[in-house]
Amino acid sequence: MLNTHLWHVFSLSPSKRTVYPVVRQQLDMLIGTLRRGHSESDHKRLCVLVGDLLQLAGEILFDADRYTEAAHCYKLAADASKEGGSFDQWACALTRHAYLGMYEQNYDVALPLLEGASRVARRGDSQLSTRHWVSAVEAEAHAGLGNFDACQRALEASEEVQTLSGPVMPGGWLRFDGSRLAEERGTCYAALGRTGLASSALIEALEEATSLRRQGSILADLAMLGIRGRDLDQTLSYGAQAAELAEQTRSSGYVGRKLQALSSELEPFLADSRAAQLNDRITQL
Repeated sequence: MLNTHLWHVFSLSPSKRTVYPVVRQQLDMLIGTLRRGHSESDHKRLCVLVGDLLQLAGEILFDADRYTEAAHCYKLAADASKEGGSFDQWACALTRHAYLGMYEQNYDVALPLLEGASRVARRGDSQLSTRHWVSAVEAEAHAGLGNFDACQRALEASEEVQTLSGPVMPGGWLRFDGSRLAEERGTCYAALGRTGLASSALIEALEEATSLRRQGSILADLAMLGIRGRDLDQTLSYGAQAAELAEQTRSSGYVGRKLQALSSELEPFLADSRAAQLNDRITQL
């Protein structure tokens, strides 16, 4: 199936935006087909295919820092998946939409979307990891709001993915299998100011990460922890590695946004030529 192939190409491509023209072409074809009359079963099947591909389009736009367009894709993906009767795919679209608010640190806006995603996920396939992924993202939202207890409960719920047997994710629109639990913990603990716990979890996550984009994100988080711990050497080392990966992947959104936040924190250290050099490198991304 072409949708599955496009998700695979997206996951392997160093520059995610290069996949977008083919995704858009396939979307236009599917939507054109959907507009013609079909049986109810064919209509639902086409809706599910459209909802799947709209989530991929949203991820590409999100990575390119085109948040408004990504949000539109996720909204349409949720609507199409709902109409197609795919509860798990619907819940994932809602979760991706919530992520946009979290990247703007609007955690109170993201939580209602995540609560809705959680309700929808409970109506889905109990053998899939959908509800566990939603819990992992909820944990980040609670951490952003400084609610340690709620964050811990959500993390514990996400870790129950390890009790599932058999295939837990179809790939593409759902790729949560528990392999990123360490990164989730690290992200949450960093937001909560638990730097020691965060550093240990993120270093563990970095050793397990396979994609360049994921490695870049973790490196940027570790660089920010260096700022909080007043460890400039740590910040410069991890920051330079993250910047190099951002340059390779042209990830101006996903990793670039984290590096922009790091750049603003580097200002007190710009008298150090190494910090100034890293800051200039980030600015050029």
